[in-house]
Amino acid sequence: FRLLLTFDNGDCRVVDIARLVPIDGVFAPLKEPAYFRQVRVDPEVGTIVWPNGADLCPDVLHAEGEDALSE
Repeated sequence: FRLLLTFDNGDCRVVDIARLVPIDGVFAPLKEPAYFRQVRVDPEVGTIVWPNGADLCPDVLHAEGEDALSE
């Protein structure tokens, strides 16, 4: 459930999605690895989204992510 994200300010952060949200409800399909990999950046909403419309606030993703250089 980890993603490497690069933000507009150039920060690269590793975000563990399972630590941020319960993988149920709208996020339940993410349990399937093939579905999880369908994540994309939606420029209209300015964050990552999955095909079912599940998304996460970019500020939360940045704040909760770990610096990729420290990985």
